[in-house]
Amino acid sequence: MALTMSQDLLLEDLRRILDRQGTTDPACDTVLEKVLEAFECQVGTIHSLDPDTGMLKLRARRGIPDIILDKVRMIPIGKGMAGLAAERRQAVQVCNLQSDESGVAKPGAKTTEMEGSVAAPMIFEERLRGTLGIAKPVAYEFTKEELDALMAIGSLMASYLK
Repeated sequence: MALTMSQDLLLEDLRRILDRQGTTDPACDTVLEKVLEAFECQVGTIHSLDPDTGMLKLRARRGIPDIILDKVRMIPIGKGMAGLAAERRQAVQVCNLQSDESGVAKPGAKTTEMEGSVAAPMIFEERLRGTLGIAKPVAYEFTKEELDALMAIGSLMASYLK
């Protein structure tokens, strides 16, 4: 498993951050950094569901090229990996973004130069609150344990998002 710390310790650390700072953009940035470090990933995003538009709104990012930033600021449910994870309410992963032809990842995702990628919904009390996405620069299939950990992190984040 690629988690560099136990899931319980990571969740406890993230809970402390969210208790202190809420879901401010700086807190989302810090949470994303911790998650990327724990999963040994270099690229990631946190989107929250905008109740007014019904779209996923970018809250935190790392490693997203400026050339695709406009495409990831607001994501419709059902579009791209984050949108599909939100629509399906389950993690969506691609082992290699660079060679994927399934249509799950949008063509712009290749500009991240990442390969192993996963997006997970953030759900609390059966309500979608957003998505969390992470990626690494090598072909990689996230294990069931890693996907479960990412879903638990998403649930924790969702419990703080209103």
